[in-house]
Amino acid sequence: MARELTFKILRYDPSQPEIQAQFQEYKLTEKPGMTLFIALNQIREELDPTLAFDFVCRAGICGSCGMVVNGKPQLACKALTKNFNADFPITLAPMPGFELIKDLSVDTGVWMEAMTKRVESWVHTESETDISKQERPVDPDLANEIFELDRCIECGLCVSSCMTKLMRPDFVGAVGLNRVARFYMDPHDDRDASDFYELVGDDNGVFGCMSLMGCEDHCPKEIPLQSKIAYVRRELVKVGLKR
Repeated sequence: MARELTFKILRYDPSQPEIQAQFQEYKLTEKPGMTLFIALNQIREELDPTLAFDFVCRAGICGSCGMVVNGKPQLACKALTKNFNADFPITLAPMPGFELIKDLSVDTGVWMEAMTKRVESWVHTESETDISKQERPVDPDLANEIFELDRCIECGLCVSSCMTKLMRPDFVGAVGLNRVARFYMDPHDDRDASDFYELVGDDNGVFGCMSLMGCEDHCPKEIPLQSKIAYVRRELVKVGLKR
């Protein structure tokens, strides 16, 4: 027998500040294989066309549909409704730590772009690439380790689940420290620990992380964020001690 699900969704439009934020309830009949993404689309198509939320790929690749589900940041497209207790409402809210656009929609792009520039997330090298020659080889194990960090989809779940980020708006977050680890490990990048110390060697960088593991607990790609943050911290502590 199909279950009836209740969705309790936070509604607020910053362009209409005179209207207070409030939760609105919607009821749907569950369908086989239903995800929160499917449910939200059905709500918008059949019950309330004014509901705002984000999506692109529907496959857990783009990271657009991040939201807080029953108090925990999740991707709506990966959250199956069968895993929720139908006796209680499924509560949905926008991710904190980002500018709210409307309802469940937040602007992660502006923050991610600023973070990219802040940690200078690109290969720094004086070498010129000669495309007519074979690319400089990289040890396969190291290449796999770097690729593991490149799987980040910038969904923002690690940012929204980080208490340090919510207390310190300028904290670079796990996604930024993951970028630092990725380029510090890359043999094509000529920067050393001193260069990265200038970027994230403070309380708004790697030394601000309280190691509460909210980032790794909620990462949909299961990237080893804590171990890489610890790795960066160890490398930059050496620089700090020398100074």
